[in-house]
Amino acid sequence: MATERFTLEELKRILREGAGTDENVDLDGDILDTDFEELGYESLALLETCGRIEREYDISLDDSAVSDARTPRALVDLVNGHLAPAAA
Repeated sequence: MATERFTLEELKRILREGAGTDENVDLDGDILDTDFEELGYESLALLETCGRIEREYDISLDDSAVSDARTPRALVDLVNGHLAPAAA
């Protein structure tokens, strides 16, 4: 999928498709700076999510950078940082 920007909406779609959602968590709320663990996504779910992102967007994400991305905002920024050089 060729795109110039990865959005929070795309991340939420991939989270729902891959790991599902905890019924107690509202992904439609203000989640940008909420820790993934508070949203019900632990490391295995995030690895699956990142694998889906890599396949869909044809990028490679560094495992240590992914583990440092503790919030949706950090992960969206990380993905966009990889998409920008590919679009140039």
